[in-house]
Amino acid sequence: MIKRFLEAGKIVGVHGVRGDLKVQSWCDSADVLCDFDTLYLDEHTPVAVQKAQVHKNIVLLHLAGVDTLEAAEALRGRVLYLDREDVELPDDLVFIQDILGFQVYDLRIDRTIGRVRDVLTSNPAHDMYEIQGEHGRLIYIPAAKPFLKEIDMAAGVIYIESIEGLLE
Repeated sequence: MIKRFLEAGKIVGVHGVRGDLKVQSWCDSADVLCDFDTLYLDEHTPVAVQKAQVHKNIVLLHLAGVDTLEAAEALRGRVLYLDREDVELPDDLVFIQDILGFQVYDLRIDRTIGRVRDVLTSNPAHDMYEIQGEHGRLIYIPAAKPFLKEIDMAAGVIYIESIEGLLE
């Protein structure tokens, strides 16, 4: 099931005494969070973003109604969400949360090698699929060409083509 509200980041601290929040962005880059006028504390609680900027890879946010240090502290540890309807993704991109659990099929060896457990985005060259293989073994495949061949959203399958030695 595709979720409408997607985890976008976590409130990790406060900045100053006027209610500004420090947010660790879970988006492709911290700048992405600065593009939203509305974020969500949960599916039913929208919050208006009054000001947003990136500072040292952390997003400093000021939300409407959060105007004191105490109000900001009360939100520490909360996850912020975005509404997928507020995002326009290019055709060749997908939301990470949508592919978690997808089956990964290797065209080179003509079989399923596991399921997507996570997508690691900290690699400077490209994202990496963390695949839960047989017997709990973790397999790491670059989420880029020439390895990534196709993502079939309807079937819940990612088609890759490994190279000799990558899976062993």
